[in-house]
Amino acid sequence: MLNKKEQRLRRARQTRIRIVSKGMPRLAVNRTNLHIYATLISGDGTQVLASASTAEADVRKSLGASGKGGNTAAAELIGKRIAEKAKAAGVEKVAFDRAGFAYHGRVKALAEAAREAGLQF
Repeated sequence: MLNKKEQRLRRARQTRIRIVSKGMPRLAVNRTNLHIYATLISGDGTQVLASASTAEADVRKSLGASGKGGNTAAAELIGKRIAEKAKAAGVEKVAFDRAGFAYHGRVKALAEAAREAGLQF
């Protein structure tokens, strides 16, 4: 019997197998109760091209006094930041890797903000 985390990782593995076969950069998302992280990984999976998270000091300042990174507003901010960094790295199209998390709430907010900022997936 798989626990909740093992089920999520199993779903993530299946998605990653499909994404790697395409050979395009992937936007990997990870979320915890406190923070959300977005990482842009090269097509061959060997290099991190850009990353953004609510754990960064300047992001926490822009989130206000509480510095809460566990809400959809913070996820939207990270989506915009990762799209800007991706464009600076010369990446326009990515494969979205939600790491087995449901496309809902913070993960969805991050994805839609990245799309609005010009990233295609």
